[in-house]
Amino acid sequence: MEYLSKQRYDEITAELKHLINVVYPKVVDDLAEASAQGDRSDNAGYREARRKQAKTISRIRYLQKILEYSRVIDPDNLPKDRVCLLSRVEFTNLSTNTRMKFEIVSPHEMDLEAGKISLKSPIGAALMGKKVGEIVDAQVPAGTLRLRIESIND
Repeated sequence: MEYLSKQRYDEITAELKHLINVVYPKVVDDLAEASAQGDRSDNAGYREARRKQAKTISRIRYLQKILEYSRVIDPDNLPKDRVCLLSRVEFTNLSTNTRMKFEIVSPHEMDLEAGKISLKSPIGAALMGKKVGEIVDAQVPAGTLRLRIESIND
């Protein structure tokens, strides 16, 4: 079971509808057109259309699985004093004295450029359930990071 924010759930639903209602019908039309051009064994257009069809079907099934096994999380039911899903956490890397701020999100919402890290990432997992002022150790590929939680915002 995965939990998604309402925004991400709506984004996935919109992408799925677009793939089913717009992209897939066009792929089917392209496939029919390429198939009508004759011998399929030497038809590069046909092979490309089949690849696009398989890729589109794969993406549709993937998004359907995400929606099937996900639940929208209500931020009002989350604790405000501990790091949890959808928390905005500011912390200091004690070895470099660098402050960072990230939002803890599900793996399907992760976007480092937007400041969103997965709760399953080494830093996200280390921060989960902790309170302001606590010091945590996060095992990352480069070694161990010592982090102090400075603030938690919802």
